Amino acid sequence: MTQFDTDIVIAGGGLAGATLALALARTTPSLRVTVIEAFPLSPDALPDDYQPSYDARSTALAWGSRGIYERLGLWERLSEQATAIRDIHVSDRGRFGVTRLSAAEHGQPALGYVVDNRWLGLSLMGALLEQPSVTWRAPARVIDVAPLAEGVRVHLSEDDAETALTAQCLVVADGGRSGLRETLGFQPRHHDYGENALIANVTTEQPHGGMAWERFTDHGPMALLPMGGNGPAANQSALVWTLDDEQLDDILSLDDAGKLGRLQARFGWRLGRFTHIGACQHYPLKLTTVSESVRPGIVLVGNAAHTLHPVAGQGFNLALRGLMALVERFAQAQANGEPLGSLSVLGAYQQDHQADWQQTVGFSDSLIRLFGARLPVLGAARDAGLAGLDLMPGAKRWFARRAMGLGRRQHGAGSNAPEVGS
Repeated sequence: MTQFDTDIVIAGGGLAGATLALALARTTPSLRVTVIEAFPLSPDALPDDYQPSYDARSTALAWGSRGIYERLGLWERLSEQATAIRDIHVSDRGRFGVTRLSAAEHGQPALGYVVDNRWLGLSLMGALLEQPSVTWRAPARVIDVAPLAEGVRVHLSEDDAETALTAQCLVVADGGRSGLRETLGFQPRHHDYGENALIANVTTEQPHGGMAWERFTDHGPMALLPMGGNGPAANQSALVWTLDDEQLDDILSLDDAGKLGRLQARFGWRLGRFTHIGACQHYPLKLTTVSESVRPGIVLVGNAAHTLHPVAGQGFNLALRGLMALVERFAQAQANGEPLGSLSVLGAYQQDHQADWQQTVGFSDSLIRLFGARLPVLGAARDAGLAGLDLMPGAKRWFARRAMGLGRRQHGAGSNAPEVGS
């Protein structure tokens, strides 16, 4: 077999890339993994006095994703700064349709968790620094790739110079905005929702009680995810507010009191008065997919392979399941002496992940199209659908499984995750 500088190159050391590196180190430590990251390594991995800032951005981890991080030995650390989602309240503002999902109904301590992104990143980094099979090259970036027999030559820009290393496989995990995906010839498909996500953290007069809110309004959907711990006085939530261009410009022009007033009018008073809103960020909403995410020696994962609407909360959880499916295929190939980047190995991974990918993208997109539509006749259909979920246990159980990330067989740790309702 050809001798390579490393076995797997991961382009991108963010949440997806770092999780993949840790999973490979823990499951197949004989594989040499090199992570290429554009930003310098953080010098303060896992400080003992960690305190998240009010404006910290966060990620919603489904119950199935907890199982993945448990197997990787990271959940105990992550749980120190995780807020449990014990209930989800889904409603259509101004109409009667409502459904509620409760972890207690399914014999689980939580439906999911909200974790500060920086804490998740630092936890991953702290674990990776202890893995001798993982090497970091940062700051550096992948600028091109050339095929080799049974592998690839990865060209890097590092310290204002171009270097190269050979590997069996390149995993592109640097998100959908870096341009590397397009540089390598992958052709993404985009569906523009014609709207934007405004992201901010907010404080409410009443504590969230571990409740996540999916609120569909006449001006588009919004979500509130519980943050700030699980105590009885926790009253901070992460807001995802869907707005068209004109509405976004209008909201951004207001001071904090004006923003809070508009938010109150759209969400209502279920959590009392909104008392504080932090720094606002925003980005256009698109569904981005690639029909073929693999080619010999190269595979796309995470946002490089698919970007979903954030209100449904499915994107990163789908990515995690895909990462574990890829890890399984790499482990099998290593045990069988197959080249890791061969099309038979990567094609088998794509086939493993395809059904989950199709169902999750379809679930997320159809949810947004139905609940984002503003036609009165569809409003009546939404009401009937939400009311029907509460009346039909089977349908509600299916909806809960999707929310908990248990819609498909869970790869790796998730294969032992309990069934919802069991």
